[in-house]
Amino acid sequence: MRLEDQINQSHQLPLRWALLPIIFLITSLAASVTLFGSDASYGANQIALILAGGLAVLVGMRHGKTYDELHTGLTEGIHVGLGPIMILLAVGMLIGTWILAGTVPAMIYYGVALMSPSYFYATCTIICAMVAVSIGSSWTVAGTLGVGLMGIAGSFDLSPGITAGAIISGAYFGDKLSPLSDTTNLASAVTGVDLFDHIRHMLWTTIPAFIIAVIAFLFLGTQTGGEPKDIETLQNAIDAQFSIGVHLLIPLAIMLALITKRIPAYPSIIISALIGAVFAVIFQPDATAALVGGSRDQATDLAKGIWQVLFNGYASDTGNVFLDKLLSKGGMSSMLNTVWLIICALSFGGILEKTGILDQLIGLALRGVHGVTSLVAATVTTCVSTNILAADQFIAIALPGRMFKQAYREQGLDEINLSRTLEDSGTLTSALIPWNTCGAYMSATLGVATLSYAPYAFFNLLCPVLAIAFAARNLGQKHLADR
Repeated sequence: MRLEDQINQSHQLPLRWALLPIIFLITSLAASVTLFGSDASYGANQIALILAGGLAVLVGMRHGKTYDELHTGLTEGIHVGLGPIMILLAVGMLIGTWILAGTVPAMIYYGVALMSPSYFYATCTIICAMVAVSIGSSWTVAGTLGVGLMGIAGSFDLSPGITAGAIISGAYFGDKLSPLSDTTNLASAVTGVDLFDHIRHMLWTTIPAFIIAVIAFLFLGTQTGGEPKDIETLQNAIDAQFSIGVHLLIPLAIMLALITKRIPAYPSIIISALIGAVFAVIFQPDATAALVGGSRDQATDLAKGIWQVLFNGYASDTGNVFLDKLLSKGGMSSMLNTVWLIICALSFGGILEKTGILDQLIGLALRGVHGVTSLVAATVTTCVSTNILAADQFIAIALPGRMFKQAYREQGLDEINLSRTLEDSGTLTSALIPWNTCGAYMSATLGVATLSYAPYAFFNLLCPVLAIAFAARNLGQKHLADR
């Protein structure tokens, strides 16, 4: 379908009606944040999403959709998120067993001795980037290395928001450039571009954004003036609770090996969580039994302790307030609020897609296209908007990818420019939205509110801006005539 045909295509749903649920949602979310602040994601945002979804159902029924059709859209929307939800619950299990096994405490124990506050943020970014390139998963990096790095940052009195921003910047850099990444493969597939050509073309925006982000984190590191919170005292407190040794990092190495061997993320994380459980029984029997007030000599007490840490996480009780706060986390139950938020957001997105509201909004974005720069800007805007409304990065890549493909050809641009822009905006902004699957996951895993780390996720913020800037200067744009 030609661009002008898409623009002039008649929609059963008038624009004023399509915008009604969107305006209601934006207003409700603004009120939620105003009234509840950083606690808005613990119920208030969910109410806003459910009510906005209800309004979208009424709008759809008024314009010819049946309730059964819209209910199907709701369930299909939730279905999209079932995979991420299961990964989220598995990560909760993994965090719990890795703390109990001493894996996370060992990362903190050795990390505080090896890293300096002045270059900590930049180091976080680089380490997470390297690992994410090798395994292709920003979620896995955040749920493993990220948890340990957040603990080290706390021991240095460094900002949790900046640390989370550094972790996410590095994790998404590696995820974006890894051939093992789901989103990288999706962007390539939906536009019909060769995977490795797509990765090479992304270097135009990815490398400058990453360099700028690392420089910014180096600068922030020099401004912190943070000092370790009495490293020896912290290490002694860890020693008193766990039997620490380098061998406790083996579960991390095994998990990275599983991902590198292209074992899917969900079974890899479950296996790694169970390996952590085995390590806990072998190397931390006292701590395991103590969780349930039992004895290390009773197999039933050890089994009960492992079972409890899988569903309810680890509860530290050393008397060291800082360490207890740092290590009391994990378990499937710790992720339930995030699952609640994701389900509400995805149900709303599914209703919007079924009513045709999403298509209407994307069509509206196409009306402003008058050249290469406006086309790339419209793509970025649409991807970000879809991330906000549909709450899932895969939808934010797939829908605009289908809608804009012909538009790029009509502007004389190769589809490889579209695949790059989908990643620059659809993939990277997903972690900046509190109710998006990615934003909710990162917040729950790292223990930092999305709006607290978003201003410091420099890499994620820069890529969409550079995508538009490069289009305006005709840099890194591959034209059909260049084939």
